[in-house]
Amino acid sequence: QLQLVESGGGLVQPGGSLRLSCAASGFTLDYYTFGWFRQGPGKEREGVSCIYMRDGTTYYAGSVQGRFAISGDNAKNTIYLQMDNLKPEDTAVYFCAAAPIPGGQNLLVLDSLWDYWGEGTQVTVSL
Repeated sequence: QLQLVESGGGLVQPGGSLRLSCAASGFTLDYYTFGWFRQGPGKEREGVSCIYMRDGTTYYAGSVQGRFAISGDNAKNTIYLQMDNLKPEDTAVYFCAAAPIPGGQNLLVLDSLWDYWGEGTQVTVSL
């Protein structure tokens, strides 16, 4: 059974850091693109970042470029999102997703291309 389970969310002050993890059980990572999406209060879900595990190519939304870093560990079957210099506007539920196609910037805006989703983990950036 293919399953994505996120962890690592929490409360952090502005300027702080968090690392989210996505345990991808049942997946062969190299066959998929994995992504992180978020949905803030009163907002639509938006793509944050994705990585095509076969070649490691990464893509980022402009709002997080230079602050967030996505990576994957084949040995642990886990995808990570390192989030630095967090801002209050980063407050959201963060979701991990998987798509059995090569990565691309367009995947961050096309929810319909993602076949598998986790339940999400809450990130709150506040004093």
